[in-house]
Amino acid sequence: MRSRIKPTKRSERIQSLDILRGFAVLGILIMNIQSFSMPGSAYSNPLAYGDLTGINKLVWIVSHILADQKFMNIFSILYGAGIILVTSRAELKTGKSIGLHYRRTFWLLILGLIHAHLIWYGDILVAYSISALILFPLRKLRPSVQFIIGVFLFSIHSIIYLFFGNTINYWPSESISETAQSWAPTIERINYEIEMITGTLSQQVQHNSAVATYLETNYFISLYGFWRVSGLMLIGMSLYKCGFLIANKSNAYYKKVTLIVLPTGFIIVIIGVIKNFNADWNWTYSMFLGSQFNYWGSLLISIGYISLIMLFSKYSYLNSFKKRLASIGQMALTNYIVQSVISVLIFFGVGFSLFGQVDRWIQVLIVLAIWFLQLLWSKPWLNRYRYGPLEWLWRSLSYGKIQALINK
Repeated sequence: MRSRIKPTKRSERIQSLDILRGFAVLGILIMNIQSFSMPGSAYSNPLAYGDLTGINKLVWIVSHILADQKFMNIFSILYGAGIILVTSRAELKTGKSIGLHYRRTFWLLILGLIHAHLIWYGDILVAYSISALILFPLRKLRPSVQFIIGVFLFSIHSIIYLFFGNTINYWPSESISETAQSWAPTIERINYEIEMITGTLSQQVQHNSAVATYLETNYFISLYGFWRVSGLMLIGMSLYKCGFLIANKSNAYYKKVTLIVLPTGFIIVIIGVIKNFNADWNWTYSMFLGSQFNYWGSLLISIGYISLIMLFSKYSYLNSFKKRLASIGQMALTNYIVQSVISVLIFFGVGFSLFGQVDRWIQVLIVLAIWFLQLLWSKPWLNRYRYGPLEWLWRSLSYGKIQALINK
């Protein structure tokens, strides 16, 4: 007789996945801090807003090369792996997983919508949820097939962007003007964004909801989100099935992968940086062809980072730090939302209203401070409680039963 399905016990957790997830949660803030603290156009176009000389330029270049899209890729890969992990364990215990999968996904979607529309428009949970709803039937495919389909879906974004970039001359003049202004906004548009974000709570929610709605609809379906996220999730399913994400490969294998993909990825991204600066970040180049260097280079770098973390998880040194990083990973959802809450309190009108006033090098100091807090609090919390606060809520909703929270 099959047992009732229950959440994963702490003893059943895979440490390499938790360490990797913790690494990704911390790393993702390096780029998210720019969206929290500066007008949205400054994320893609560094010349759109703020000082870009001296140390600020160096910070932008280093963060772009090391972090931009890399940690988001890892997050997406991990979410795909998580689908296989959760559904396979459910099927082993009860013979079925579809109900659990769709309940988990539905409640994550609700949490993501609350996060995106009420706290910060840059949420990624909604994209994960929608993609997970669609990709569930593909979980049984062979790893090689999942990987091929994943790379194909990932490449559709490039096909779309290269098509747009090569047909600009045929665009309506209104589309050209609007795209150019979104890439390099006028001072009036920038001031309006600052006023909305540093204004009343009602203005902040209005701005968040408007941008989030666009990202969750047009941008997600036609331009970027679905193809990239779904492709990476399928790649994650494949990498989990073949043992790559759970440190099942030899040390020599991970070293070989690292030595191949990391230098290649960094070279591609650096070439893109040089070409975009040479083009003076003109939108007709940098938005389309110029963005593809980092898009593909980041995939290789992400795989390299994963390889390094797998090696790190296999070695016996820095065990105390590993436990703290794994604790952050076990509480990834809570820590992700906490990063948003702290950043909103620093930059938005509900807090200190510093949006648009903080240079890039100071943003790094804020990131380091938040990292320190999360490294400090995650492990003590899990020493006392079984789950992070939002993990507990998500599990309770998904399993239809209030989960025990305090460790006995």
